[in-house]
Amino acid sequence: MNIQIFGKSKCFDTKKAERFFKERNIPFQRIALESKGMSRGELQSVKVAVGGIEKLIDTNAKEALLIRYLAHEEQREEKLLETPCALRTPIVRNGKQATVGYCPEIWEQWRNA
Repeated sequence: MNIQIFGKSKCFDTKKAERFFKERNIPFQRIALESKGMSRGELQSVKVAVGGIEKLIDTNAKEALLIRYLAHEEQREEKLLETPCALRTPIVRNGKQATVGYCPEIWEQWRNA
């Protein structure tokens, strides 16, 4: 398993995701969205894995208000790359697979595969 956790420092679900992997002795790489963000390739890969850009937008984030009303998906992606705090977290990647939010049942399937 090659786990990456994209998260925000104050996100409770990100902390729960990190604890999930720590408790099972599964190494992971933590990426702080506030400082590092996501690359265009990472965003594309996650978007395909989760089923669309809409699932990546944090509807509770004030930064996401404008993004939801942009007409074209390309514009939404550009805005998400510019303002990574508008992404819903945690985003957990395992190679080409990814989840958004706290999804321990899926992570358990990855572990058992």
